[in-house]
Amino acid sequence: MLTLESLSIAPSGVYPAFIFGTLTYCFIVFCNMTVLATIALDRKLHKPMFILLFNMPINDLIGATALFPQLVVSILTQNRSISYPACFIQALLIHLYGVGSLTILTVMAYDRYIAICCPLRYNYIMSQKNVIKIIIVMWLLVITLTVVLLSLVTRFKICRTRIVDLNCNNPSLVKLICDDTRINNYYGIFLTAFVQGIPLIVVIFTYIHILLTCVMNKSSDAKSKAIQTCGTHLVVFLFLEFNSCFGLMAYRFEKVSPSLRSAFGLSVIIFPPILNPLIYGLKTKEIRQNVLRFFNQKVSSVQ
Repeated sequence: MLTLESLSIAPSGVYPAFIFGTLTYCFIVFCNMTVLATIALDRKLHKPMFILLFNMPINDLIGATALFPQLVVSILTQNRSISYPACFIQALLIHLYGVGSLTILTVMAYDRYIAICCPLRYNYIMSQKNVIKIIIVMWLLVITLTVVLLSLVTRFKICRTRIVDLNCNNPSLVKLICDDTRINNYYGIFLTAFVQGIPLIVVIFTYIHILLTCVMNKSSDAKSKAIQTCGTHLVVFLFLEFNSCFGLMAYRFEKVSPSLRSAFGLSVIIFPPILNPLIYGLKTKEIRQNVLRFFNQKVSSVQ
């Protein structure tokens, strides 16, 4: 059995924290399942942009489910113990979510680049067959990178039992090992550079071209729509990029406050699953109309 970092919740705050955590998780599940169901059931939304978007709620549910159930139970029981297999699975799912988030946002940025900069070739490049290939390659890459990262930890026996974080992740698992973990560190640095660097280069490239296309576009309506769509995407991407990068690098510098490190790490897992379905789902006209139509039908049938 391992022991996670204490939550430091006063006895009077246990039940409010438990209720808040449970409601937050339920809200995340409800919003993301609503987006998934809307895209899956409406044939009009079976377009490249929405097919790619379909992967985001799945990924967000993986991240939220990896964290919240274990967290709210530990809040209620005031027991921060966790078995090594459960800790390993939580770390695997959290890293799967982290790598998946940046990869999905990168693919979506490429989709917007083709749609805005190469509109005449969009249907050919982003055909349904090609989109399926992109999604398969994307998930194979995400799963392979994450599984290799965590499988390197299984080579060793642990000599400590205290997790230096509020949740399990690769850096905290590596700190349980007393043997030489240089290979783990080298691969961790490579993965951080690859997962943070490649998406950043792709997004910068695509958004420079999108910005130039918008500047040259004489249609003010098309220009404002493109900027609005890409602007929100860029904000979400930069939030993930900065917070995840700082959270991972903080483990390599002992002087960084553990509380600050945990805050950045948890923000990456908590906020995107809440905001993504609102930003990419309900803010998207087609999805919003379908959701409102569905609820209006339910209200009418009840009346």
